[in-house]
Amino acid sequence: MSMQGVYILAIDQSTSGTKAILFDRSGKLINRKTISHEQYYPQPGFVEHDPIEIYNNTCTAIHQVIAEKKVSEAQITGLSITNQRETALIWNKNTGEPVANAAVWQCQRGAEMCKQLKADGLEAKIRSKTGLVIDPYFSASKLSWIMNNTAGLKELAQQGELLLGTMDSWLLWKLTNGKVHATDHSNACRTMLFNIHTLDWDDELIELFGLNRNMFPEVRFSDEIYGYTTISNLFKKAKPIAGLIGDSHAALFGQNCFQSGMAKATYGTGSSIMMNVGLECLDAPEGLVSSIGYSCEKKVYYVYEGNIHCTGDTLNWLKNDVGLIQDASETESLATSVPNNNNVYLVPAFVGLGAPYWDNQARACLSGMGRNTTKAHIVRAALESIAFQVNDLISLMAKKGGIQLKELRVDGGPTRNKFLMQFQSDLLGQQVAPSKIEEASALGSAYMAGLAFGFWKDQKELENLRDESQTFNTTMNKDEVSALVKGWETAVKRARLTE
Repeated sequence: MSMQGVYILAIDQSTSGTKAILFDRSGKLINRKTISHEQYYPQPGFVEHDPIEIYNNTCTAIHQVIAEKKVSEAQITGLSITNQRETALIWNKNTGEPVANAAVWQCQRGAEMCKQLKADGLEAKIRSKTGLVIDPYFSASKLSWIMNNTAGLKELAQQGELLLGTMDSWLLWKLTNGKVHATDHSNACRTMLFNIHTLDWDDELIELFGLNRNMFPEVRFSDEIYGYTTISNLFKKAKPIAGLIGDSHAALFGQNCFQSGMAKATYGTGSSIMMNVGLECLDAPEGLVSSIGYSCEKKVYYVYEGNIHCTGDTLNWLKNDVGLIQDASETESLATSVPNNNNVYLVPAFVGLGAPYWDNQARACLSGMGRNTTKAHIVRAALESIAFQVNDLISLMAKKGGIQLKELRVDGGPTRNKFLMQFQSDLLGQQVAPSKIEEASALGSAYMAGLAFGFWKDQKELENLRDESQTFNTTMNKDEVSALVKGWETAVKRARLTE
């Protein structure tokens, strides 16, 4: 059934801000508004967001994006939501207030608990159910920490007064005035509380983390209509909400990685590398996780995934913290102003190393400098570090996971950097295809909503909308690549040397 209207309004709730984006029926971005929110660091290793601020920003961004384009209510078919994953919160369903700030994916508050779970020998059990490694990055230990460190929560949970969720479920609940408490498979599978084989919350894990089953959202397919919203009476007639999907999964879908062996890399603050492995859940190689990629048309597609803590954020560090550049756009010309990296390597383990190392103790390390090292070498090393980390994961997927890369489709701000894209292709020995659209996550969620709204019939039709601007093909010889990779591996060892 095709619905009226010409636009889908996608909400992209990310780590640094919330965007409202209008897409038309050809998948073209018509307008966008971004509102950033405060980052809270209450103690070392803790990172928080204020969920009320994020909800208010969502409403404001929606108001602005509509007003600026003078879009009429009738032109908007409905909304979709994509979100920063693993960031989780608990709220009171009667007051509508969070019991504490949301614990962000970067937050390390669950580190002690994760250490204990590993010591108790639970790694294999948790991995077999969830596909994930035990790490504070995922939501479970954060939620457990909030429950244990906020007075009175256990009683309230037993009385059925508390709800928990990731940012998509929080926004859905607020937008529907508390009528709908739900999430999709892609967000659920990143909590470390969801069984990716039975496709249900896991009672044993819920108990292990000291949570209550009645707090959990219902899990649905992404291309379903979840509920309806007037967005605080902005619309006279309620609009449907569909297309709930975690941002990395949405980018995979937005990039049309519908076949096994197709992979995407999103270059954001950190990076998520995902490879479609098909309709069967395969055990991921050590250092990677098995996840649900996306679910639609009543099917669940699985992926291998690896998460890198620091990629695009390395460029922020160059600019904001050490003042080597004034803008990220300068990095390309600086990098190409020198013939090579002069054996200088930067391992950006500012908050430890993610996949495939999962080493929270590792620390950032700039190595190999000589007296002839210049700013350009350091900037080049910073850019190269992004590509090296992506290469680590893709190589592991191909070599140990047995799924050969067909093509790497990439999105995010740093993909405009031609030096980085070419270097990425050289390391992989494969074609790298940047998306013409930067907002791949928002587009992926709009595509999912469009399937629910009857904008598009199926995945086949979505493939016809894809627009590639430029592809990069490998130009470097294998010996050169292997020497560079060897240098990188040595630098990583140095970063992992802790007391």
